[in-house]
This record gives sequence, C-alpha cells and structure tokens, in this order.
Amino acid sequence: MPSYRAQVARLYECSAFYRNKLRAAGFESPEAVGGLERIAELPFTEKDELRASQAAHPPLGAHAAIDIAQAARVYSTSGTSGAPLYIPLTRHDVEQWREIGRRTYSCNGLKAGERVVTTYGAGPFVAGASLAAFEAIGAVHIPVGVGNTEKLLAAVARLQPEALACTPSYALYLSEKLPKKHSLQRVIVGGEPGGGEQSFREKLEAAFDAKVYEIMGIGDIAASLWGECPAQAGMHFSAESLIHVELIDPDSGKSIAMEDGATGELVYTHLEREAAPLLRFRSRDHVRLWSSKCACGSRALRVRCLGRTDDMLIVRGVNVFPSAVREVVARFRPRVTGALLIKPPTKGVRQEPPLPIVVEGEAALADAIAAAIRDALTFTPGVRMVPPQSLPRSDYKSKLVDFSEAK
Repeated sequence: MPSYRAQVARLYECSAFYRNKLRAAGFESPEAVGGLERIAELPFTEKDELRASQAAHPPLGAHAAIDIAQAARVYSTSGTSGAPLYIPLTRHDVEQWREIGRRTYSCNGLKAGERVVTTYGAGPFVAGASLAAFEAIGAVHIPVGVGNTEKLLAAVARLQPEALACTPSYALYLSEKLPKKHSLQRVIVGGEPGGGEQSFREKLEAAFDAKVYEIMGIGDIAASLWGECPAQAGMHFSAESLIHVELIDPDSGKSIAMEDGATGELVYTHLEREAAPLLRFRSRDHVRLWSSKCACGSRALRVRCLGRTDDMLIVRGVNVFPSAVREVVARFRPRVTGALLIKPPTKGVRQEPPLPIVVEGEAALADAIAAAIRDALTFTPGVRMVPPQSLPRSDYKSKLVDFSEAK
C-alpha cells in the first residue's frame, strides 16, 4: 500500500524515535521495512515508550513528526493508566478523525436531522473529538458535558432527542433516573468496555426501552474507530484505508489470523497521520473478531471488546477481565442492580483466591453469584452483597477494580 510506504519514509525523516527504533531492530532504511505484508516483522510501540519519549523531549516527544507550532489541536489522554500523554493533530488529522467518527456514528442509523444528546467533554480529552462527527452527519447535536445530570434530564424532557451518547457506566446511572416515558430510541455507549456484554446490554435496553449500540476508539489512534450497526453483531471498523489493524496474541506477540471467532489484542498502525504517526501500537484491547459479511451487508471487520489487558487480573493462572465478571453478575437482574467492585487484597496483577467482589443486590444471592462466577470464569471469588445504591456511581467511567485497601 503506497500510503504505508510513504508513512514509513516520513517516520525515518521526521521522527527520531522511530528512526532509532527501526534501525535498532535491523531496518536501516524505509526500503528495508518493505510493505504491509511484512509489518509483523517490525517492533511494537508501547504506551510507556511514548510517555518516556514525551518526558525526555517535551512538549510532544521524539516520536512526533511535527513541531508543536504545526499542530491544530493538542489533546491528552485521561492518565488513568499512568501520566497523561499529549496527542497533537494537524488540520488534516482533525479532518480524518471527523470522517472516521462520521462513519462510526452513522453505522447505527443516526442520520441528519435527528437529535442526539451527549455527555462527552469537549476537552482536554480525546473523547471531545467525537463531537465533530455529529456535525458531519448533520445531526442536531445537544452537548451537555460531563457531570450535568439534571441538565441532561431537562434536555431529554424538553428537546425530545432520539439518541443519547455516553459511557456504559453513565447509561446505567441514568437508567435509574430517567422517567419511563421519554423520546430516546437509541443509546450509543463507548469509552469503556461494557456495551457489548449481553446481560448488561439487556438491562440497559429494558431500562431505556431503546436499542443500545456500542462504539470504541483509542485516543492515541482515533477517537471513534469501531461502530455497531442495527444487527448488533459486533462493531464495524470505520477506518479502512486510513489505519491498519492487526490481531496478536497478547502474551507471545505473534500474529493471529483474522478469522471468525478469533480472540486477541488489537494493534494499530497509522497510514496517513501527520502529527504523531504510530507504528504497530499495542492497544491492550482484548477482542473477539469476525471477518465474514455482516447481516447488514458490510464486509468490514467486526469486533466485540472482551476487556482491557491492562485492567486484567490473574488469579492462579486464570486471566480475569472485570467486564466479564460484571457480565456474569448481570445475569441475576433484577435481583442485582448491576453495580459491583472488585477489591484485590494485594497490589499487582497476580492475586490469590478467593478474589473479593462486592455486589449490589439481595443478600441471599452471594453463594449463587460466587458459584456462577466460578463456573463461567474458572476462578474462586469471595462475594459480599451490599444494599442497592451502596456503591459509587459515575457520570463518566466507573472503576470496577479498587486497590485502595490493597497491601
């Protein structure tokens, strides 16, 4: 693909980080790198490398291919898994994000003239970049921002929007606040795993009496990369020809064939990014993938997010994704609210059983929930039930793992 070869050549010319990284891996020139068919031979890019690059070469880092004066916008990551990382975009990059977002949010059927109320902040985080996608579609955009629940409820009542866009955590919170009769026909959720969990989705759809559609992005690559269609059979990739995607084994790093049902970690490479192009960037998003034609007619890749490998715990050799625990707990609705908190007793990824889990719901359910988790996820939990509304709610993203009492 010509754009890939041109991108690699630009990295050698403009990015000291990648020039040194690729030469250290044995690729002395852009010609030595070759085409996309050889991309699996190249080293990965890790988030911690980018942080170190930016710390050593402020303000944008040695991986950036522009000077900050050439940037049109500079976003930042939320810093939830470490120090925030600044992400520059040129005008070209901004337009590219807008187009990817338009494809993603159009996928579920949102169209010109429809009203959509959103809770994404306009800045400084990359989620704010999604807002331009609604303008590109021609939708009537009603932004209320983060932390304005009363304003959101008022906007739904008075402006009668057809769609709501927010995180799964906030959707769950709103489901307890929204009147039974409202105008919402679809709820578009993203920003964290959860929207694709069947039990969690069923709870939301029943509470809202509306269809739930999941979207997914990653700030380092693009704000909205994947979007779900009405078939609800996985999220479609929205950045074909702009971003190359791979599937790898998260432990070995080896490539996995893009076949129906394959699971692994997503890896991304920019093909046309100007400001800070990334090469084989490890997303830490663990997904199930489908490459066959969707019922909607699209042949784009589809994924369902299973969880994030950097949120994962290991209990005696068993990989435990918090979102998978939530999905099992949600099977017990309406006798549970769906809210839970995993409280590891020790710091670090590796934990000994039983893994403490606090669940909102009926006190008598502790043993049944523990047995269901043990059967489905093959690790031993210690389940403690607490009354409804005992655990904190969030107007953005909810923490499922709490290390505050870990030793």
